Amino acid sequence: MLVSLAYGVDGRTVEVPDDATVILPTELEGLADQAGAVLDALAHPLSGLPLAELVAGKAQVVVVFPDLTRPMPNRTLLPPLLRHLELCGIPDANITLLCATGTHRQATPQEMEDLVGPEIVARYTIIDHDAQNDEHVEVGEVDGTPVLLLRHYVEADVRIITGFVEPHFFAGFSGGPKAVCPGLAATETILEAHHPRRIADAGATFVTRRGNPVHDFVRAAVALAPPHYSIDVAINATREITAVFAGPLDAAHDAACAFVEAASVKQVAAPFDVVVSTNGGYPLDRNLYQAVKGMAAAERIVRDGGIIVMAAACNDGIPIDGAFAKVISLARTADDLIDAAGGAELDRWQAQVLGRVLTRAQVWLYSEGLTDEMTVDALLVPVHDLATAVAEALAELGGTGSVAVLPEGPLTVVTVSSPEG
Repeated sequence: MLVSLAYGVDGRTVEVPDDATVILPTELEGLADQAGAVLDALAHPLSGLPLAELVAGKAQVVVVFPDLTRPMPNRTLLPPLLRHLELCGIPDANITLLCATGTHRQATPQEMEDLVGPEIVARYTIIDHDAQNDEHVEVGEVDGTPVLLLRHYVEADVRIITGFVEPHFFAGFSGGPKAVCPGLAATETILEAHHPRRIADAGATFVTRRGNPVHDFVRAAVALAPPHYSIDVAINATREITAVFAGPLDAAHDAACAFVEAASVKQVAAPFDVVVSTNGGYPLDRNLYQAVKGMAAAERIVRDGGIIVMAAACNDGIPIDGAFAKVISLARTADDLIDAAGGAELDRWQAQVLGRVLTRAQVWLYSEGLTDEMTVDALLVPVHDLATAVAEALAELGGTGSVAVLPEGPLTVVTVSSPEG
């Protein structure tokens, strides 16, 4: 049978055996009036004051939004939010938009227009966060580590964060506090949030927040300078908003995570020999660094010694100028990737997860953005046809075997009810 995969902008199809198990999140329809739903959530938060009462009489307002690596519908959510602030009497000059990049690269002018819309770029001040500059201030400490956040965020009279919630491979869920840390944090703070000892903890995994040392640090760091208002959305495969959750940070994020978990978590009876996975398509699969998330999703249901066939466009490459590229270029084995992550260093967390996946299974990668040499250097096996790759993977494992497909990659979290052993 043919299965459609989320790959780049246009998608791909793969032919798999008719008895393959295709696992998708529960698909929800987009809201009929998405902008109206945003406005309604602002006026009727889950708890606390409506946004209009929070901003009344305040001078400087910041609005935080996700960067270009996230499929956040910024162009759907930001216009009604900014229009609402205008009706509340906040002048354009008093509103600053903060792009929460974490350690990701900043957007080009064209990418920023694509991200939020040319009208917003022309009308408002936008600061594209840079984790390595000196525009951060200390707001306290967590576990002995100074928490340094973007000055413009900390000093604002009203701090509004926006985000979308999806399962996250080591932070539990995206959205919520991640807009601030790592989104607006300095590199040294981010390094502690992603420290190898935190990533290595069994609690640092999909859909787990409490008792997750990564999320625990993030939550504690953000509590030192919390947002005054949080807006999280859930989205479907076509990036339409399916639900809006607004109000105080904890209330909004808790409700959003519960909603997304109900749709995204699935269960299977046993691991599979071959798992076909993606990274959810553009913009999530724009580079190999991000695509590790889709491999981690497949890791949950592949048997020891199995094969993951990964489809990720990686049009931005590894990227070759990042710290992740340096780590993988020095590794010769999966254990090297894990050992290389022994100290807190930029992007080593992704190498650590990649190494863990490769100790469980081979990863065969279909990607038009990477050369075969780049793929091999990352300890992956390059493939050029997905259907052929699935057939050859089964042949290598004995000719017959079980196949699972995760067309949306890490947007589906699958638990094995009867794991090996």
